[in-house]
Amino acid sequence: MGEPVSLRVGVIGVGAMGAEHVRNLTQSVPAARVSEIFDADPAQGRSVAVAAGASVAPSAQSLIDSDEVDAVIICTPDFTHAELSHACIGAGKPTLCEKPLALTAEESSAVVEAEVASGRQLVQVGFMRRYDPGFIALRDAALGGEIGLPRIVHCVHRNARSHTSTSSANLITGSMIHELDMVRWLLDDEVAGITVRSPITNGFADPQLATIDMVSGTLVSVEVFVNAAYGYDVRCEVVGTAGTASLSAPQSISTRRAGADSVAISDHFVARFVDAYRLELGDWVGASLTGQVRSPSAWDGHVANVIAAAGVEALRSGARAEVRVPPRPVLYA
Repeated sequence: MGEPVSLRVGVIGVGAMGAEHVRNLTQSVPAARVSEIFDADPAQGRSVAVAAGASVAPSAQSLIDSDEVDAVIICTPDFTHAELSHACIGAGKPTLCEKPLALTAEESSAVVEAEVASGRQLVQVGFMRRYDPGFIALRDAALGGEIGLPRIVHCVHRNARSHTSTSSANLITGSMIHELDMVRWLLDDEVAGITVRSPITNGFADPQLATIDMVSGTLVSVEVFVNAAYGYDVRCEVVGTAGTASLSAPQSISTRRAGADSVAISDHFVARFVDAYRLELGDWVGASLTGQVRSPSAWDGHVANVIAAAGVEALRSGARAEVRVPPRPVLYA
């Protein structure tokens, strides 16, 4: 028998998210091997590379071009995602790009155009909720008919604190964008319009409340609060014509002491979605080895950016903004 096939993965950016991906690939994805790492902080890059048995690349571009790298994961700051995705497309290498695909809809459109021009899908976007077992079960309930036709969806997305979503617009493009992708997938529907409001009228508008109109007529509420202090808390409920379905988040043990009955709430997103990240990476590696890209595609990343841009417009104007998605290219049919 021949040697088992292994995907040699290069990881660009090994801060909290990138280091977690390296750990998952090393410990939980047998079909992958982390071969090269690059980080803007050389000491951090060396530390993660040594633990993974990987080489340290001198630059992001050299990692992308390396003969020792079959596929690339991008975990760098948001503003670098579009440029690095272009480089990976140019090199013809499968890519997992953390969300968002780009900072603006114009930038993500250019990534889509580059991929279409290449003639093949290469980029998957890291909307890992599509891999979360709880969200998958919720989607099955929403689309399977057991609660009737979905009419209303309630989403809650709270962080204990945020070091990345630090402006009113970036809360939408960097945090709410998870829900903007998720509701399309959850309901197998498209977004027609969005309103976004906040009780904070001066300074950083956190929290925010969005109301989304789906093409089918289903209404979606999305609360995003990235400095909620108490922990990381993601919830979702689908209200149908014959019942409701609610996401049950993984829980640790409950304790009763000092006159209180309590369950610990994690303050970090990785702990909440640890299974989703592991399943996402395993699926991406398997697809890359066979020359495929499964959703969420670059097109999905671009549509999320289009919706986010409308959300930013709605927050600034105080009025509903229509979402105008261009025709889907044949490559993504």
